[in-house]
Amino acid sequence: MAKLYHPEIGSERMESLVQMPGTRLIVSQLSLIEIQSVFATKVRTGVIGRASLDQLRGLFFSDLAKGRFEVVLLAHRHFQSAETLIRTHAVDYALRTLDAIQLSVALDLHHRGAASDLVAADKNLCHVAALEGLTVLNPSEGS
Repeated sequence: MAKLYHPEIGSERMESLVQMPGTRLIVSQLSLIEIQSVFATKVRTGVIGRASLDQLRGLFFSDLAKGRFEVVLLAHRHFQSAETLIRTHAVDYALRTLDAIQLSVALDLHHRGAASDLVAADKNLCHVAALEGLTVLNPSEGS
């Protein structure tokens, strides 16, 4: 999602994906925190300055207020599913905790027919999502 707010590898592909007719941008509640962490990392690593941090946060929260994203609230079932995903995939595929929670939300949406694809750039997350039966679009790889 950060690719929509700051140019990086995959930003152009991400823009084209979100502009496709009929595209719904669904994010978990966790994404609202994770994107701020991504922006802060960009400051800490010198990619952007502090003024840009405030600007990126403002753009994101403005889009959120305008309804650009549908936000799925986390539920107990998502944490239960994430625990199962960790038990199943963490050893072999280095699935991390927050990625497991994000994936559990995506799988829940997929099983309910509310979402068809997962868009993510993390290779481990993409691999596990595919193993779990999701169609994965990695904008950084153009796939």
